[in-house]
Amino acid sequence: MKGRKPLLVLLLAGCLSAGAQPHQSFEMQSPDIIRIDRARVLSAAQADLAEQPLTITAFPAPRSSGGPHDFFSEGDYWWPDPAHPGGPYIQRDGLSNPDNFNLHRRALLRFSVQAPALVAAWKLTSDKRYADHAAAHLRAWFIDPQTRLNPNLQYAQAIFGRSKGRGIGIIDTLHLVEVARAIEVLETGDALSKTEQKQIAQWFTDYLQWLTHSKNGQDERDAKNNHGTCWLLQVAAFAHLTGDETLLAYAREHFKTVLLPTQLALDGSLPLELKRTKPYGYALFDLEALATLCEILSTPADNLWTYTLPDGRGMAKAMAWMFPYIADKASWPLKPDVMYAKEWPMRQASLLFAGRALHRPDYLALWATLPADSIVEEVVRNFFIRQPVLWVPSINNKS
Repeated sequence: MKGRKPLLVLLLAGCLSAGAQPHQSFEMQSPDIIRIDRARVLSAAQADLAEQPLTITAFPAPRSSGGPHDFFSEGDYWWPDPAHPGGPYIQRDGLSNPDNFNLHRRALLRFSVQAPALVAAWKLTSDKRYADHAAAHLRAWFIDPQTRLNPNLQYAQAIFGRSKGRGIGIIDTLHLVEVARAIEVLETGDALSKTEQKQIAQWFTDYLQWLTHSKNGQDERDAKNNHGTCWLLQVAAFAHLTGDETLLAYAREHFKTVLLPTQLALDGSLPLELKRTKPYGYALFDLEALATLCEILSTPADNLWTYTLPDGRGMAKAMAWMFPYIADKASWPLKPDVMYAKEWPMRQASLLFAGRALHRPDYLALWATLPADSIVEEVVRNFFIRQPVLWVPSINNKS
């Protein structure tokens, strides 16, 4: 990060003090997303055209209690107990066990990278090849009876010798948030038939039913840290896709009455994330999820970006607290993360969303300088908004 600081100083010098000032034309202050991302998107999508859809049914999970269509994963931070070989696993917070079953998670991650990239490329070019290939992925995951994913995560983040699946595992489908966004964009074309659109919507309707009514779903809803945030983000994204206004209203209220009061400190920090062994990465991750919630749920009549609790806590304060540490990680006041400390920050969507919503050109300028992609699996897994082209309404086909 230190090598990037002089560039940031040049880019931000003219706008660090301008964030709170009015602008004649805010859109002129926004990053040119097409200019920044066009080559990147098309390069990725072109490579993805050669990759055939692959779902969890291609990867048997011997330790799963479910069937071939049931997603299965094992908790990241659980390891064999040296004192009891073959016995129940023990926890080592922040340290991922590479021997745990991750093939379903990797298949879902691959899908969540490729399908949105293909739809983004179609949105930029109107080239039907990209839309058709994205549609093939969607059919495989949500429609085809031979390969589809069952709409539940009953067996996610199991722990050997302790649990067949936990509510905490629901975070594994966080990657479907951008897939849901891509589906909404793709529906403006003809790559999916009306019947197929309804079948995909029904899958998400069924998954929402499970998310909101199952014991695992309710356990995750009540989680106090980023897990509670990511549960609500999925509910919001999938309700937006299916047009469930009741759940969207619920999500707005839950954001105001549960997430903000329990997750934000008076200074805007995220204390539940800061006490973890990877506080920097977790703070970025939770802020990313909170910001995406604001992006999905805000309306002209109910703007979550500007909403504040009576004591002043709100998203503007949360962004203001974290921003200096994104701009200069060397100023981070806590210990470095125990793993992947050098890999963050990425091109955080929270900067883009907040920059546009709060009229902060300094956030937008910083966003434009950060790395958009990583080859580190852990980073890809925890960086779930990768295609800004899908999230900015002003970008149209043939731009």
